[in-house]
Amino acid sequence: MGYPALLKKASLVGAFFVFGVYAGCALASCPAPGNLPSAKVQRVVDGDTLRLVDGRTVRLIGLNTPEMGRQGRSAEPFAEAARKRLQALVAASDERVSLQYGKQTKDHYGRTLAHAYDDRGRNLEAQLLAEGLGYLVAVAPNLALVPCQQAAERSARQVRAGLWQRSPVQTAEQLSSGGFALLQGQVERVERNGGGLWLEMGDALVLHIAPRVLGNFDLRAVQGLEGRKVEARGWVIDRSKRGGLRAGQARWMLPLTDKAMLEVLP
Repeated sequence: MGYPALLKKASLVGAFFVFGVYAGCALASCPAPGNLPSAKVQRVVDGDTLRLVDGRTVRLIGLNTPEMGRQGRSAEPFAEAARKRLQALVAASDERVSLQYGKQTKDHYGRTLAHAYDDRGRNLEAQLLAEGLGYLVAVAPNLALVPCQQAAERSARQVRAGLWQRSPVQTAEQLSSGGFALLQGQVERVERNGGGLWLEMGDALVLHIAPRVLGNFDLRAVQGLEGRKVEARGWVIDRSKRGGLRAGQARWMLPLTDKAMLEVLP
């Protein structure tokens, strides 16, 4: 079900007005560069993945939508809504998209990494983010549109559009499996060693900044986060599935890839 159907009738007009203002501002800051290659879309796989007629699979940069149901697992909330919305955006663009490839052009699955634009030059990831149908993700070196995509997500969050209708944010104690998550908690200890920076969030969770991405963070600021409440996002790893945990080691680890994946809360 889309965002409008979830709103109470009493607040419908006002919510649409506010949403339109925020979404318009967010989308205006993600203009398409000129002379991008165009491609025909064969089908929309899910809310953040396209299959092209030429056989390539394109993973949209900066956007992570809820997971579709696979291998006996139920679809996550808004997964089907995100897929259908992307289908509609592609259809309205005559099944063609313009692609802006990332600095890293392929992921470890062999998918092409790119930003996609419709025939009016509108960024598809920003449109989905502004409608609350996905989460911003920032993975170096593909960071070109992070600021405008952040603005798009922020607009949806402010008006509680889509998946922000009910907060998806969890605590470490609520985790039951690995995968993408938004987590809040207090940083109890920050340690730097040869393995990078480690932000300990109690006994259950540690945030990890690997050496290769340290340059994407203000290290002095991160090292001063002890005692502060933060919100982090990314793909949580269950370290108990790696052959057991060492004494005192947190079960859950969330690798941080860019400063956009970590927010300090009031």
